[in-house]
Amino acid sequence: MGNKVICPGSFDPVTLGHIDIITRASKMFDSVVVGVLNNPSKNPSFTTEERIELLKAVTTELDNIEIVAFDGLLADYTREHGITAIVKGLRAVTDFEYEFQQALFNKKLNPALDTIFLTSNSDFMYLSSSGVKQVAAFGGDISSFVPECVHDKILDRLKNKN
Repeated sequence: MGNKVICPGSFDPVTLGHIDIITRASKMFDSVVVGVLNNPSKNPSFTTEERIELLKAVTTELDNIEIVAFDGLLADYTREHGITAIVKGLRAVTDFEYEFQQALFNKKLNPALDTIFLTSNSDFMYLSSSGVKQVAAFGGDISSFVPECVHDKILDRLKNKN
């Protein structure tokens, strides 16, 4: 193990796929920052503070995790906080195309920064926050998509949002 890395995302809401990547990163690195991004191109269902609270609830067993919110460029945040790498989960080829482009932007903006890609667990390859929101909005069962300890909070917020 070594170094401080960041797992950035909107986590709106947090899914089992997110937790899988964060947990695996926590086993590989000394310190993992989970960065909750404010993405201006998305209309979040949860406030930044709520997303942080949900993440804290599902990562209580991980002692080397820090959960933070930030705005601005990821490359700048990593430079300012001594973070040496970004950890991103990949579900499919389409994820790779987007994430590879982002990795190149970040490397150009912060040459000391690397991006590490973790392939998704096959159980979660289809899973996305937007999919969870859609299923919940139509009253579907999201219990196999989100952590049990935050299921009801997520369901209460998302049901009947169609």
